[in-house]
Amino acid sequence: MGNPETPDGSAVVISNDAPGSVTAVRSLGQRGVRTIVASDSDRSPAFTSKYCDERVRLPSPYDDLLSYRDVLLDLAARPSVKTIVPVREEDVYVLSRYREAFAEHLTPVWPTMETLATVHDRLDLFSAAERAGVTVPETALLTDVEEWDRRLIAKGRYGALTNYYVEEIPPTESWSMPNTQYFEPGDPPDVENLIDRMGHVPIVQEYVPGTEYTIRALYDEGEALFSTQKALRRGFKYPRGPSVYHEAVNIPELREAGLAVLDELEWHGVASVGFIRDEETGEFEILEINPRFWSSLPCDIHAGVDYPLYYWRLANGDSGPFTPDYRPGTASHFIRGEISHLHSVATEQYPFVEKPSLLRTAAEMVGSMVTQPHFDYLSSNDIRPFVRDTLNAVLEGRDIGSSRPTTPLSAESRLVDTEAGAEGAERKVNTDRRA
Repeated sequence: MGNPETPDGSAVVISNDAPGSVTAVRSLGQRGVRTIVASDSDRSPAFTSKYCDERVRLPSPYDDLLSYRDVLLDLAARPSVKTIVPVREEDVYVLSRYREAFAEHLTPVWPTMETLATVHDRLDLFSAAERAGVTVPETALLTDVEEWDRRLIAKGRYGALTNYYVEEIPPTESWSMPNTQYFEPGDPPDVENLIDRMGHVPIVQEYVPGTEYTIRALYDEGEALFSTQKALRRGFKYPRGPSVYHEAVNIPELREAGLAVLDELEWHGVASVGFIRDEETGEFEILEINPRFWSSLPCDIHAGVDYPLYYWRLANGDSGPFTPDYRPGTASHFIRGEISHLHSVATEQYPFVEKPSLLRTAAEMVGSMVTQPHFDYLSSNDIRPFVRDTLNAVLEGRDIGSSRPTTPLSAESRLVDTEAGAEGAERKVNTDRRA
C-alpha cells in the first residue's frame, strides 16, 4: 500500500538547465514518486540525478513545437503517469493550449489557455493587475513611445513567442525570448531594427530602481492553498536577475499584491508573480507572472516549503489543507550564477546602474555562503547534477552565467540579459526565422 501523500504512480518532470527541474526530481524521488525526466538536451543535469528513474529525449520546442507536444501527450497517456511538471513557458503553453487532450489522461494542474494568454500578454496582465488594485509600471508599445528623455527599457510583450500570439511565427515553432534592452536618456533606438530582432513589437517601460521580489503560490481553481516569497539579493548580472542568491522573506504588502492578481485571474496551479519595490515610493510594481515552476525553487525547499510535493498531491485529488512550515530568512545560492555576478562586476558596465565594489561584492558573497550554506544545485546527497551543470558551462564554451549567445543590436541600444529567467539561457536566437 502506498503512502497516502504520494500515491503510486509517476511524474513527468520536464528538464532544462535551471535548478528548478533538478529540485523537482529530488523532491518527488525522495518521497517514492517514480520520476520520468524529459528533456530536449542530452546534457540535462536532471538526467544525472540519482532520483531520475527514466530519461526521455524530447524534440526541441523551438524547432518542432508540435512534436514536442506529441511526445508529452504520449507520456501523459501512460496509465502510471499522474502529472507533468512544467518548468519553462513553452511547457505550460503546450499544456494549456492542448489542455483538453491532456485532460483525457490526467488532471490538469495548470491554467486554461484563456487565462494563460492574459498572463503571457503583459499589456493584458497589467490591465488585470489594475483591476485588482495593484500598481503597474508605466508601459507602452515601442511604436507608441515619442519621448526618450527618461531611463527606459524595452522587453518582450509576450511571455512566450508562438503563433498563438504572433501570427508570423510558424505553428510548428516557438521563438526565443528577447533580451531586455536598456536605453540612455535622449538616445532612442532604431525602432524597426529592434522590432525585427525581437520578432514582434515589444513594450517599453520606465526603469524603476529597487529590489526585485516574487511571491509564489499554489492555487486550486481560484483558491490560494499557500504562498511564499523571495527577494533577489544578487542576479546573474549586477543590475538585476535572473536570481542567483535569493532569500525567503515575509512581507504582508507583497503577499497582498501578489494574491490579489492571482485571485483576479482565478488562477489554477503554481505561479510566481514578479515585482519591483520602488526604492523611492516603497510600492510594489508588478513585472510579470511565471505560470510554471521557477528557477529558484530550491530556495523554497530550503525554507521548508516543498512545492513539488503539494503539486503532486493536488494532481492526485488532495486539495489540502496544506500547512508547510515556512522559514523566512533562509537563503540559497546558485554557484555558477554567483561566479557570473562577480564576473559582471569585474568586466561589465551598464547604463544608469551604479557598479558595486568588486572587493565588497566578493566579501559579501563569501560571507553569505558561510551564514547561508544552502545551494541550488550542489548537494552532497546528489552531486552529479552540479557536476553536469558545471561541465555544460565549460564544454559549451559559454558565459559562465548563460548559454544564450548575445548579439549586439545597434549603436543606439545596449543588450542586457537581466529580466529573462535562467531557464531561458538555453534558448538560441535564430534570426533567419525572422527574416
